Amino acid sequence: KGINFHPGQFAWISVGANPYMDREHPFSIASSAEKPDQISFTIKNLGDFSSTIPSLKTGEKVYLDGPYGSFSIDRHQHAKGFVFLAGGIGITPFRSTLRTIRDRKDTRPVWLFYANNEWKDVTFREELESIQSEINLHLIHVIRFPEDGYQGETGFITKQVLLSHLPADTTGLEFFICGPIPMMKAAE
Repeated sequence: KGINFHPGQFAWISVGANPYMDREHPFSIASSAEKPDQISFTIKNLGDFSSTIPSLKTGEKVYLDGPYGSFSIDRHQHAKGFVFLAGGIGITPFRSTLRTIRDRKDTRPVWLFYANNEWKDVTFREELESIQSEINLHLIHVIRFPEDGYQGETGFITKQVLLSHLPADTTGLEFFICGPIPMMKAAE
């Protein structure tokens, strides 16, 4: 039947016959909070558990424990807009948030700075371009190792990159960050 959640939250996932297993794994919910009956996750094959996900069979039991977390725009109703700093698969909670903003017809501006090593690594590239035409989204890709002819930002999300795209006055904007630890430390 789905679960009610706020955009940006996560759930613990376990697979098997018993929902009370010792091993649960946290994953950000990637779907719109406005469609709680359509729960989706984005899971990158990076570890022991995530590498087993492709072998799951239709109908196999998967248990969700959640939602959890306070990484949500819903905690900032007063915000005049949002700035999202994402790296790699850290785009997942922002996917939920952008889909929710679209479904709510929220007109507040959003700046999404999305860092990846290479253009081919950009997850949800086509969906982000599509959402950009549906909401007030300023999408800024930052590619560390760009291919010849790439016209966007390169390297890392730096102060200069932010200053080049954000308004001079950021009063009232709420900032969110999700990605690899080195990227988050550098962006902070």
